[in-house]
Amino acid sequence: MALDLSPFFERYENIIRQVDAVFAQVQEQYPEQVRCGRGCSDCCYALFDLSLVEALYLNHHFNERFTGMERSEVLDRADEADREIHRLKRRAYRASQDGRSTADILVEMGKARVRCPLLGKDDLCVLYENRPLTCRLYGVPLNINGEPHSCGRSGFEPGKAYPTVHVEKLQDSLMNLSHDLALAIKSRYSELGAMLVPPSMALLTDYDESYLGVPSAGEAEKQPAQEQTAETPIPSMDKVSDACNGCDKDESACATCKDKSFSVVLGGSDDEE
Repeated sequence: MALDLSPFFERYENIIRQVDAVFAQVQEQYPEQVRCGRGCSDCCYALFDLSLVEALYLNHHFNERFTGMERSEVLDRADEADREIHRLKRRAYRASQDGRSTADILVEMGKARVRCPLLGKDDLCVLYENRPLTCRLYGVPLNINGEPHSCGRSGFEPGKAYPTVHVEKLQDSLMNLSHDLALAIKSRYSELGAMLVPPSMALLTDYDESYLGVPSAGEAEKQPAQEQTAETPIPSMDKVSDACNGCDKDESACATCKDKSFSVVLGGSDDEE
C-alpha cells in the first residue's frame, strides 16, 4: 500500500486501547462470567463486517506479516469463507423477496457460523494482536440496536443486570474515522467511508490507489478542500449506581446514563447466540 495511512491507524489504535480497557474492566469485575481464554474460538465463527479503517488496518498488518505458503493458506481460507458469506447473503436476499421479516432474517443470519480465515489449525488467531474490535469485545455484554447480547459461552445470566457496551457509539467512531480517511485521500468515491466488508474480503482485497479512488496529481489539484469530522470519543465503562441496576429504559431517558455505559437486563437464550 503506497498511501501513508499511519495517522489514521494511530487514531484507530487509540480506539483499540480504549476498547481493551473496557474489556479488562468488565473482566476484572466479573471474572467468573467472562470466560474468554486461549483456545476459545467461539467468536471466530461469528458473522460481522469491518469499517473501512478496520479493513485497511487488518489488510496492512496481514500483508506486512505473512509471506509464502502461510500467506497462501490464509488467503485460501479467506476465499472459502467469502464464498460461504456470499451464499448466506444471497439466501437472506431471497428470504426478503419472499416476504420474511427483517428481524427473522437477522436472527437466522446471527446463528450462521463461518470460520474466520485468520483462525489457525490450532484454534488460535494468527493475527491476534491486530484483531478487529468485534473480536475484542465478544466476551462481554453488548447492546446492539437496543437489544442485549452476550456470548453463549459466558457466565452472564439472563435476567440480571451487568455493565454493557453500546456498540452503536463505537461504530459511530469508526465511521467518522473512515470518513476522515476517505476525505484525506481525496477519494473520488463519495461513499467510500461508509463501506463495510467482512474480514475475509478485507484480506483478499488489494487496497491500492485505484481501488480507493485516489485521484492523480492533476485531478487532486482541482478538488476543493473538504472538512474532516470531529473525533467521536469512546464512552467509558463508568461504574453505574445501584439505582440503575435493572433499569430497562433507553439511555436517553435518564441524564445519569447519558454518554455512559449502563446496566441492562440481558435477554433470554436467543440473545446470547
